[in-house]
Amino acid sequence: ALTIAVVTRPFSFEGPQRSASAEYGIDNLRKEVDALIVIPNDRLLELSDRSIGIIEAFKTADTALLAGVQGITDLISMNSYIHVDFNDVNSILRGAGTALFGIGSARGEDRATQAAEIAISSPLLEESIEGAHGALINIAGPTDLKLQEASAATELVRKAIHTEAQSIWGLALDDAYGDEVRVTVIAAGFDPVAAQDDDTQSTVTPVVPTAADPATPVAQPAPAPAPAAQPAATAQPAFTPAISDSASLPFDDPTSAHPNIAVNDPAGDLDIPDFLR
Repeated sequence: ALTIAVVTRPFSFEGPQRSASAEYGIDNLRKEVDALIVIPNDRLLELSDRSIGIIEAFKTADTALLAGVQGITDLISMNSYIHVDFNDVNSILRGAGTALFGIGSARGEDRATQAAEIAISSPLLEESIEGAHGALINIAGPTDLKLQEASAATELVRKAIHTEAQSIWGLALDDAYGDEVRVTVIAAGFDPVAAQDDDTQSTVTPVVPTAADPATPVAQPAPAPAPAAQPAATAQPAFTPAISDSASLPFDDPTSAHPNIAVNDPAGDLDIPDFLR
């Protein structure tokens, strides 16, 4: 199924709270429908007399909603000379997101081109249709409408949208229109996602790869310090007390061992037999 929503934005004098609530609802509704047409009520003031009453102003808003819905249904249901069927509408509005809607009518000379100019610059349009990638164009008028008139009106709309946009046009002829020519334009496919991607790409920070660049030397972690070498214990020879001459040789006290030998007597060293003494 193809789902199209047509809603109005509150008047600015209704206060910021109602405006914020409307924006919240519009943002959520946009996620659930194929195409969303938003008609700002403030733009209706440009179409109304300054002396219009408030009740009549709200009725004008309702009429604008009706015109938006009827403009789409008439493309499919009205008896047209060049018919626009559901497949045509579906190809333009399926998954289109935001869509813009405008109606223009004119009489007299250059009526078709004047009606087209009014349609693409209609106060009902929130934004310009410039850049739209798809457009439905319906021209309705009397049976005496000239081919040149229809061609000029269609070409005027095509110049206002994207150069490679898909445009489908229909033609309804009925003498009930009298001298009036009416042009209905529904533009869609403004590709907001691509614009967001461009902004994102301009602010993206390149990710530095974690793998080491082979051309760049990589510092190796310092090896753990080896335990400090302890000085080898020097083999100490076993302590042997020096033997003094006095300790190694027996000491004879001359006064006690040989009391009869004088110490200073040179003959005392001799072993003199007793019988010679």
